[in-house]
Amino acid sequence: MFLAIKEIKREKLRYGLIILMIFLISYLIFVLSSLAVGLASENTQALKSWDAQKVILNKNANVSMSQSVLTKSDLAKTTLTKNEALVGQIPVVVKKSGRPQISAQFIGVKKNQFIYDDQELIAGRKAKKNYEVTVDQAFKTKGYQLGDRLELNGSSKKYRIVGFVQNAKINIAPIVYGTLQSWKKLRQGLPTLRASAIISRDHNYKYNHKDSKTYPIAQFIKKLPGYTAQNMTFELMIGFLYVISLIIIAVFLYILTMQKMHNYAVMRAQGIPSSTLVKATISQALILVLVGLVIGLVAMAVTVKVLPAAVPISFTPDIILSGTLGLLLTAIIGSLIPIRSILKVDPAQAIGE
Repeated sequence: MFLAIKEIKREKLRYGLIILMIFLISYLIFVLSSLAVGLASENTQALKSWDAQKVILNKNANVSMSQSVLTKSDLAKTTLTKNEALVGQIPVVVKKSGRPQISAQFIGVKKNQFIYDDQELIAGRKAKKNYEVTVDQAFKTKGYQLGDRLELNGSSKKYRIVGFVQNAKINIAPIVYGTLQSWKKLRQGLPTLRASAIISRDHNYKYNHKDSKTYPIAQFIKKLPGYTAQNMTFELMIGFLYVISLIIIAVFLYILTMQKMHNYAVMRAQGIPSSTLVKATISQALILVLVGLVIGLVAMAVTVKVLPAAVPISFTPDIILSGTLGLLLTAIIGSLIPIRSILKVDPAQAIGE
């Protein structure tokens, strides 16, 4: 450790450039990880707030709630407890004079079921009548206010905002909560139409009758449009960044080691064991990565504070821990590459010279 610190202090510019590279890589890893988690959260926010474990859909709907239709005959033999709720979903375009147009998901619910009861209000109250709605807080950031009357999909009847809800997004779109009766009018379906889905908080709940089929929540989430592809893209980019950081650390340390081979030979001739030189090399890599990480964490914390609320970024302790451990592991692996050269150094070189 002493040798590592001594050398870093002596070659400030050289090691400063390495720290700069590590800082940029760590910062990019934290940004991409936070965006990945933030976007994934906006896909499943509502499902998590409902504590959904099972979803019952029409078996021909390709595991999509917005495409699913459950009729009276499909639900004829169902028994709903306090852990089940009927849900109607339909994409809507929300319009209001003087406000920006927003693409959203209308979710129709029943007042005596848990999804209605568990809405986390940040302002106003829950919808009680057919033409009242509560909306995600994203509407508030766009300038919408309590009492605004909304036009949904060009409807002639206006829907009044009576409350704002947090954690109300699905498939990245903000949710407009209303009644199942309002959903049926917007859906303009068959008279026997009852819901899009049954959401259950019970792990063991199962209902298969006529065209209905039960799906685990994990399977439902994976089928959300773009969810799996989006996560895989971010994971691939983050993986490449770890590989790049490994290469950078290994290459820099190898070049520096080659430049110092004569010094290592002299130290070996003086009786300094190879283990001391190996420890110094590993310590040097860890110090460089730690300094770069700390700067990256500070920069990321500042970034999160200055970014607008509309940016879906979630900088969580899990991201900090995984990013830190990942880069430290990368530093250790990268430092092992030049160690072979250190172990093979011949003290006779220094004596001969």
